[in-house]
Formats: sequence, structure tokens, C-alpha cells
Amino acid sequence: MFVFKICSERVFTKVQIILPKKLETEEKLALMQADAEFEVGSDGDAELTAAAFASAIKGRPAPAKVPKLFLASSCIFNCAYCSCRCGGEERLHYCNSPAELARLAAAAASENGHGVFLSSAIYRNADYTQELLAEASRILREDIGYKGYLHTKIMPGADPALIAKTGRYASRLSVNIEVVHSTVFSRIAKQKNKQNILGPLRQISLQIRQAREEKRPFAVGQTTQLMAGSSDETDRTILTLSDALYRTYRLKRVYYTPFQYRHAAKGYEAENLPMRQTPRWRMTRLYQADRLIQLYGFTPDDVTPENDPYLHQELDPKTTWALRHLDLYPVEVNQADFETLIRVPGIGITYANRILEARRHATVTHELLKKMRISLKRCTYFITCNGKYRGGSMLDSSDLWRLLTDGAAQSDGSPASDRQDEPAIQKTGISWDKSL
Repeated sequence: MFVFKICSERVFTKVQIILPKKLETEEKLALMQADAEFEVGSDGDAELTAAAFASAIKGRPAPAKVPKLFLASSCIFNCAYCSCRCGGEERLHYCNSPAELARLAAAAASENGHGVFLSSAIYRNADYTQELLAEASRILREDIGYKGYLHTKIMPGADPALIAKTGRYASRLSVNIEVVHSTVFSRIAKQKNKQNILGPLRQISLQIRQAREEKRPFAVGQTTQLMAGSSDETDRTILTLSDALYRTYRLKRVYYTPFQYRHAAKGYEAENLPMRQTPRWRMTRLYQADRLIQLYGFTPDDVTPENDPYLHQELDPKTTWALRHLDLYPVEVNQADFETLIRVPGIGITYANRILEARRHATVTHELLKKMRISLKRCTYFITCNGKYRGGSMLDSSDLWRLLTDGAAQSDGSPASDRQDEPAIQKTGISWDKSL
């Protein structure tokens, strides 16, 4: 502790200045782990947001979580929902030099074996922070010689030249869009705006395309992150925006996180924000609907029609769609094309391909489906096999919704694990192609 005398208008005041202690590496890593709750950097993070999906291909390993390391935790922005906000409660803050961050990243990547994700609060200003992240990425690649997967965060409003410098060393880049309406920024993230978010998104997309054409090293993809529940937005609104982002900026993934506002934030007294904790089952349904749209040929209108704009806790969106279109069922598995098969609850892309392959050699029966390890618990109500239907009278019954709900819903709203080939929830992690 140091004591200084400050002279102002001939009044001497004794002020005690307590210098913050220097954090040990272990303490920094512990704080980073807490801050990582707000960042979804890979498919392996899905467990944090209830988006771990089942695999129909036995033995395929689930993607591991990529460790997330932060340059700094002290932010000049005051986003109401973020623990790093400048108006937040007193907490220990940390800051790493680019060399320190690169060293920590190399160690974490070596231990994890699946890559590393570098991020940061906005320290001083966006460009200053981005310059440091770019330098940390350079040191990691050139000085340390790291060759693995590197995901680096782009700061809101970062200069295009710094995006280019960062992308030269990264495998993937991301900037978080966070909200579905730019007007929401003024209520929960006053320093953010449409320009400093969409500008970097546009730049990353442009620079990825240019680098590919010029065949020079650059990140091969970008992702973004959306919060559900930050306003009274519907799931239809979220999915419509996500679909537009995929198409406009060629995103690899849109990640979804639950908006949480659990403590009153300084600087937002006038907004009178209600305490809110978006349920995680909503993320489950958003991830399922997202994959149906991007991989299965569904549209936002299919999964969230105008007259039913919210996803259901009790049923996954694919089953809900099927129940809205019972006139299309049952389908004959020996005649249906691929696009029809993948719209059958319980039959996804992998199993649809297996059925098509089996049809080349034999007539597909219910018994053969079982041997192919296709669960009949859900699809039996929507199919016939060689003209035989085993769904009883349920297809015409109002009890079908209740029956499928009982089989699908768990206490937290997650789908049952027997639906092995459609976007569903299991603890094993996301199983689709990691390049998505």
C-alpha cells in the first residue's frame, strides 16, 4: 500500500492507493472460465446452451469443447447482460499481453488437442483490442509454431485492416450480432449499434471470399451468436434473421444463447429492465429448427408459421411440422424419395440414406428397419412398409400429439434420446459435420 499527498487549492488530503495484486496464471484461467459462459465458440460448447445433438453413426466421436482464453476482462462497453461491463459490480480483472495470451493458448491447445478460441472484452477501444488479438494470433502461429484450429473474435467496429491481419492467422472468425432488432441495443447494450456489428460481419465475408479467390491464407469461415429472450421477439423472428445471416454472410454457424438479466445494471435505471432468465429448452428448439432449415430443406415458415410463431417445449419442430401436415402421411418407405423421408419424425439424413441403399437390395419392412437400428417409436405413426401400417388408429387421433409429447419431453423440455438421427439432444455432443 502506498500513501500519497494530493494538494488542491491549498488543501492537503491523504489518499490511500491500493495497487491490485498481480494475478497468478491459475487465477486468470479461473476467471476466464467464468467469462466463457457468455461465449459459444464451437459445436462442442453446445452443452452450455442445451444444444448437444445425437448421432446415428455409432463410434463417431462428439466434438470436444474448444478452450476459450481472453486477452482482457475489463470492458469499456456497459452491456447490461455481460459480467465484463464497465458498470458492473466490483470483481477481479485480468489483462494479458499478446505473448502471455499466446503462451496460454498454446498450452491449452496442447492439452485439449482440438484447438483454441481467443476472445476479449473491449479494452481501451475496439481497434486497440483487435491489434492485440491479432498479435497474439501471430505469435501463436509464427513464433510458437502452432498449426491447429484457431478461432479468434472480432471486436464490434474493428478496422477492416485489423480484421485482415487477424484473419491471416485464424481458422475461423466471429463477431456477435446478439440481438434480432438493432433497436434493442439502446435498451441493453448502449455502446453497440447496427453499424459496428454488421460492418465487421460484412468485412469478414468479403475478405474470406477474396482470400479464397487469391488462394492466400485466411480464415475459412465465420460464425455469430444470437441471444434469445433479449426482447419479446418470437422464434419465427430469430429463425428468419438467422436464415438471412447464413445466406447473406455465408456463415458456418449461428449459435444461440439464453438472454439472462439477473442483477440490476448501473446505467440502465431509466430502462427499468425486468429480471429475465430465458429457459434453456428454448435454445434446444432453436438449434433443432436451425439444423432443419440449413440441412433438411425446411424454411422458417415451415417450423414457425405466422399463426404459431413460437417453438414448442413439448415437441421438437420436426414432429410439430408433421402433426400440422398429417394429410401427407403415412409415407411408403419403399417409394418415398430422400426429401420426403427426412421429413418423417425419427428418420434423418443418415437413416434416409440407409433406407435408400437398402431398397436397392430388398423390400424394406418394419423388421428390416429395426435391424438397421432405426427406432420405430416415433416414425411408426408416419410410415408404411410394403403397404403395412402399424400406427393403429393414432394417425387420425387427437391423442397423437399427447402420445408423442409423452415420448419426447423430459423434465427440462429436452427430446428423448431414442431419436438418434434427427437434431435431438444427448449429452454426447453435436455429431454433424464439424465443418458446418
